[in-house]
This record gives sequence, structure tokens and C-alpha cells, in this order.
Amino acid sequence: MFLSGSRYVSQWLDLSTPSGSTILEGSPVDRAVFTLLIVAGVLVLRKRKLDWNAFLGENPWIWLYFLFGAISFIWSDYPFVSFKRWIKALGTVVMVLVILTEERPYAAIGVILRRLAFVLLPLSVVFIKYYPHLGRAYHSYSGSQMFTGVADTKNGLGVLCLISGVYFSWNLLLAWRDEKQFAHQLHYSIYLVMVPLVAWLLYMSNSATAWVCMVVAAGLFWIGGRPGAIREPQMIMKIGFVVVAVLGFMEIAFDIKDTIIAMLGRRPDLTTRVPMWEDLLSMVRNPLLGFGYESFWLGPRLDYMREEWGIGQQAHNGYLEMYLNMGIVGVCFIGGWIVSGLIKVNRLLTVDYPVAVLRLCLIVIVVLYNWTEATFFGNSNMWLLFFLGIMDVPGVVRKENVISRRNRPKRLQ
Repeated sequence: MFLSGSRYVSQWLDLSTPSGSTILEGSPVDRAVFTLLIVAGVLVLRKRKLDWNAFLGENPWIWLYFLFGAISFIWSDYPFVSFKRWIKALGTVVMVLVILTEERPYAAIGVILRRLAFVLLPLSVVFIKYYPHLGRAYHSYSGSQMFTGVADTKNGLGVLCLISGVYFSWNLLLAWRDEKQFAHQLHYSIYLVMVPLVAWLLYMSNSATAWVCMVVAAGLFWIGGRPGAIREPQMIMKIGFVVVAVLGFMEIAFDIKDTIIAMLGRRPDLTTRVPMWEDLLSMVRNPLLGFGYESFWLGPRLDYMREEWGIGQQAHNGYLEMYLNMGIVGVCFIGGWIVSGLIKVNRLLTVDYPVAVLRLCLIVIVVLYNWTEATFFGNSNMWLLFFLGIMDVPGVVRKENVISRRNRPKRLQ
């Protein structure tokens, strides 16, 4: 998560070169590092005696997706590259399982996010203020300056601020109510430092998507912490469905999307993304199956998109990215993830309320974030957090980490 939230080892050591051969072959340094991490994760899971049959039975949409990804090697233009990226993505699932098989998994993710924030956020400030060659970059298309901090793009800095902000807002507004399950409470002075730091770096990153997701997350935690929502845990799901229905009606009746985009200081075409999406859709040759697992941004298609639009890594829309690579079948998998995750959250609300609201928030912000960015692939912290929201590990979470309603703190009852 440190590497995914900042830069890969080859980038920290300045060993990477932006060439076509590097994209196809990958960095040997990064490959070695991620391979060692995946092997270490598998050894940890083996030691913890994870029941794989129970896990696969509880999370069918996840393993079926990776099975379909493996089958897609058959029609990929670059099957070996696709295979390597598939293994790399499996590493994300391994890391999620390492967290979820901890004795207190959501206390563990809190510790991870807190340590990432303590290290990467101040370092981003140092890079931006005093080492501009490390903390700033320039758009390849427009040439304008952007602030990246420890990340390699402004959106990467926005994601880092978003996941840190989610942790601090959850801990401040909700998790403190369940002192038996979660880690020690932070001193108020930490919030006085870290919350303004997150806000300033979000402002410097100029990532409108991260801003919107952060506001939604904080609002969700605030609503979830109201006494009425605590007394009737499933009320938060009902409120969510009502909000979605109202927004859908307002979009149909008044076309509020453009108004919201303008309020965020963006153009209605999302800085040329809408025309680019139309161009990408016109390139699809197999709508049902796509180009194969993470195979679209390779070869002549990559060269064309770099020349025409100045980009060559992702479609800046997670659903379109999935459609390009895995077709309609892949998009259906995203729908399956979301629905199955919401069902699990709904069950958990009456059992472990703070964790359920956190999982709901992770699902919501990733679904929103992927409207203008793509994170359903590779080594992405957003994808990792999404898996934490939708994934269950039978026999571990329910047995070791769920506090029964009888033993919950009085404030939650």
C-alpha cells in the first residue's frame, strides 16, 4: 500500500524509462519486489490456515472474475503481458486477505492507513514546498503544472488524501464509539494537524473527484453517527437509496450533472474526457468480451491514444476501462461486486455497526471515484479498499472480530 500510494521502487530509484518496451516488459525491479510481497502474503495465509473453499464460496464474484480474466488470455493481443498483470492483480487480493485474517482486521486497516498518512502526507508537503523536481510535474497534454507530492500524478495525491481523510473522519465520527474493538484513540492534537494537512493537500492536488468523494464519505459518517441511525442501523441504507433515487430524478428532470461539474470548476466535457470516451468506444471490436485482461493500452492502440489525446495508461473511467478490457461481461462483474457487497453490509449493520458503515463508505467512494478515474485493476489502493468493503472471510471475521449486540457499548445500543 505504501508503494501503490506513492511510487514504485523503480520510480523511487529513478530506474524507470517511459518507453514502449518498458510497458510491455515491465520493470524487473518492480516485478521482483511485488513477487516477493505476493509470496510472503501467500505464506502468511498458509500459516493462518485460511479455509479457501469457504472463502471462494462466500465471494464468488471475485474468483469468477479472475477466472474469466485468465480465460481472456486466449483472445488478448499480448497474452503474456496480460498474464503478468493478472498475477499482479491477484497480489491485491492476497494483501486484502492478509488484512482480513488479522485478529481485528478493521483495527489493522486503521493502523495501516494511519501510518501511511503519518509518513506520506508530511513527505508530500516537503516535496511540494522544497523539492519541486520530486513533488511537481507537468501535464503531458496541456503542459500545465500539477502538484503530485510523493505520488506520480495529481490524482495519485488526491487518492492518498482521500483514503487518509476517510480514516480520520471515520475514527473521529464513528469508530470511537466502539472502544473494545478498535485501536487506541488518537489525541485531539493529531486531528488538529492531520485534518488541515489532508485538506491543504487535497486543495493542492486539484482533484475534484477526490474532493467529492471526501465530502460524501464525511457526510456518510456524520449521518451514521446520528442517534436515530444508531438506534435503527439499517436506516442508513434506506437513506442511501432515497438519495440515489432523488439524484436520479433530478438528473432526468433538470440535468443537474452539468451544474455540479461547473460548481467543481470543471468543464461539462470533464476536460475533454467525454470526447475521448466516445473515441475509445468507437475502437471496441468485441463488446461482449473486450480486448483481454488489461490488454487495451498496448501496441498501436496505445500509440494512437498518446498521439491523439496525450494519455496512455487508463480511460479515466473505471467502468469504461473494464468494458475495453473485459467487455460487457467485465462490467457485469462490477455490478455483481457492488450488489453482493451491499447485501453483506446490510447484514452486518445490526451486528457490527461501525465496521458496516465503513465498508459501505468504501464501496460508495470507489463507485463514485471510478466515474472519472479507473481503479478496478492492477495495484491500486482504491481497488484494495473496495475489496475490503465487499469481501468476507468466513470463520475469521465473524468469529474473532464481531462484537455481539449484547456486548456492544451502551452508546451503540
